[in-house]
Amino acid sequence: MDIKNVKNACSAGASQKSTGVSGTGTSGGLHAFDGLAAAVLDKRGAVVRWTGTAEDLTGFRAEQVCGRPVQELVADLPDDLHGATEMPASGQARLWHQRGDTIDVTFWTTKVGGSAEVLVLAAPTHHVADHEQGTALLRALSAQNRITIAVYDADLTTVQTNATPDTLDGRPVQPGTRLSDVLCAKDAENLEAVLRQVLETGAPVVRSSHLVSWRHDPARQHALSLSAFRLEDARGRPTGVAALYVDNTDQMRARRHLDLAREVAERVGGSLDIVRTAQDLADVLAPALGDLASVDLAHSVFDGEEPSKQLGGGDMGNAALAPATAVWPAGIKRGESIPPLPDHPLLRRVRHGETVAFGIDDFIAMVGYPQLVEYLVPKDAHSVMVAPLHSRGLTLGAISAWRCGRSDPFTEDEADLMKQIASRGALAIDNARRYTREHRAAVALQQSLLPPATTDTPGAETAGVYLPAGGGAGSSGDWYDAIALPSLRVALVAGDVVGHGIPASATMGRLRAAIQTLADLELEPDELLTRIADLVQRLAAEAPPGDHDVVGATCLYGVYDPVTRRCAMASAGHPPPVLVRPDGTAEAVGISPGPPLALSGMPYETTVIDVEPGSVLALYTNGLVERGDRDIGQGLRRLTEALAASCRPDRALEETGQALLADLADQAPRDDAALLLARTRAVPVADTAHWEIPGDPAAVSKARGWITRQLTMWGLDDLLFTTELIVSELVTNAIRYGRPPMDLRLIRHHVLVCEVTDSSSTQPRLRRARTTDEGGRGLFLVAQLGGRWGCRHGQNGKTIWSEQAIQEYP
Repeated sequence: MDIKNVKNACSAGASQKSTGVSGTGTSGGLHAFDGLAAAVLDKRGAVVRWTGTAEDLTGFRAEQVCGRPVQELVADLPDDLHGATEMPASGQARLWHQRGDTIDVTFWTTKVGGSAEVLVLAAPTHHVADHEQGTALLRALSAQNRITIAVYDADLTTVQTNATPDTLDGRPVQPGTRLSDVLCAKDAENLEAVLRQVLETGAPVVRSSHLVSWRHDPARQHALSLSAFRLEDARGRPTGVAALYVDNTDQMRARRHLDLAREVAERVGGSLDIVRTAQDLADVLAPALGDLASVDLAHSVFDGEEPSKQLGGGDMGNAALAPATAVWPAGIKRGESIPPLPDHPLLRRVRHGETVAFGIDDFIAMVGYPQLVEYLVPKDAHSVMVAPLHSRGLTLGAISAWRCGRSDPFTEDEADLMKQIASRGALAIDNARRYTREHRAAVALQQSLLPPATTDTPGAETAGVYLPAGGGAGSSGDWYDAIALPSLRVALVAGDVVGHGIPASATMGRLRAAIQTLADLELEPDELLTRIADLVQRLAAEAPPGDHDVVGATCLYGVYDPVTRRCAMASAGHPPPVLVRPDGTAEAVGISPGPPLALSGMPYETTVIDVEPGSVLALYTNGLVERGDRDIGQGLRRLTEALAASCRPDRALEETGQALLADLADQAPRDDAALLLARTRAVPVADTAHWEIPGDPAAVSKARGWITRQLTMWGLDDLLFTTELIVSELVTNAIRYGRPPMDLRLIRHHVLVCEVTDSSSTQPRLRRARTTDEGGRGLFLVAQLGGRWGCRHGQNGKTIWSEQAIQEYP
């Protein structure tokens, strides 16, 4: 304060009004007041000078107080001032206001040089406290190394800042600089646009996030949080902007690490395919953690087997590279082996389970050969981080992340993150490896239990195709079968066991063996399914507790007779077969399905259809007709149309089956698909002979006569003697033990079949006759003279048959 103005204040009656910030007293209000109130006291304590700010503070004019003791203005004189002869250097007091209330003030005193007068300066106490707190706040903020404070003028030129060389671009920020002197041009332009908007509108900005780069290091980005508010003078005119910058780079990096760890948890492990899992892992790492990423696995891991204890160069092959568009060196190619590397301490650390990050110079020193460096190191790479894939005590391989160009080297916290990612990735890859081993074993078991892909019998030519679930990654219990039966007939089977994996394949094998055994008994289709259903019930009872409900199957069983050109079939909850006629028309066979094999107590029904020679019967499992985007009815119509278009007489059945599976099955089906195609044949009428046998013992000699004439006509004189004996025994047994009507039938093909049918349901059996027995040797002779013999039961009786091989058949 100018002391001359103070001395002249009372005499001139000056009342200097201030238009600054309003103050408040105890009563709750002061007129406009700004700055310090000043007064001059003489040696007796009387007021001799009174300023305009003093009038603003107390409301008293100069003429009201000049000449009066200052004690009259004090409402409550402090105890330490009673009787004092000198004014204290500072203190607090309560002054009267002209309105009658009081004001708490803080004062300071000093003697006016060359006289006994005392200059008193006073300000409202709460103003002083606010000023002290504000000063302390500014001092504390300025001391924070993570918070940069900058004050800009109206031209956004730096007026004052606490920025130090380690808070911004490595050099001091001097007053007079602009943001473009510190930041890259584009980043400085963006920040100045925000500050200019604050300056123009007065609206503050709070925690606005920006990614910026320093001019001296444009490749490295920093995350800044900007808060800014406008500065104004006493009249409210804008004078500049105050800005607070908080560097959130560490928080941003930590958040990115958390996001990356979460993405690894979400994306890696969703597939049980080894290569797909490795690729997911590489795709997550690049470019989030490195510019390039690769995953290398032991060769045995690709096959689902355990790796060797010590993995070295040549033992591993590349499983995944990311990004897909990157240009990799010649020595890193997907699917190819990794070349061996010389022994080195860094490499030993990786082999011992450590995650190691090192620069390109260390890598060159480790490799040792410039040609090998060029062969293995990506272009512009400056650092690499390698982490072993270790899970369940096995080292499956390693993941590598490369950084190129002007990106930062790997840090220690990034190495810790890489170790966590490698641990999770290794577990996912090992799960896929174990799954692959399990299902390869199941597929191998399934394939070994299936019949030959093609068969060629007098009754039909067949071809079967099988597609495991997931394109080979899984299997269940789908199967097909073509069983050659006596009398040139053929049994056609398709089935589907509940469940997946080795248990389903094992159940399928047991059912297939049981069906083959029952097929040899030549049961009717409905009777055979009934017995198989009983077997499934026993298997379910033998299953561990909790697995009873998962033992079950569906099955379609049919028997085609090339002599009658008919097919008898029954279904246990299985989709109906499709019949493709020689003229190219196709339709699903109208069959009445019974319950699945897991259920019992419900009968099965046999359906008999006529089949023209050259027709194709297609038996299949529901994996071929059921998909997520269509129901089984739509799938059956599509299959029928495809069969009609594909089953041409000039096309091999196996080729047709493969084409149908490729066209109808999903790329990675969720269920197995099996298809059996059977192109039927017929025995010419000229190769069969049939006679009715009268119920008279004399018919035996007639039967021998019929046989003699027919075999002579066929040119089978070499079989005449044995055939006469066989027919004599079979006809004799039919007349003696059976009931009319009785029939005799001969069938000529690669074997000569003799059949005798009667209406009795008694089961003949082979027994050893004693020397004194007059009979009981008939079936023994039949068994010795023919190649094989047997008996089958039908709805109207039984048929005993015998086969003899024909040496030369046209």
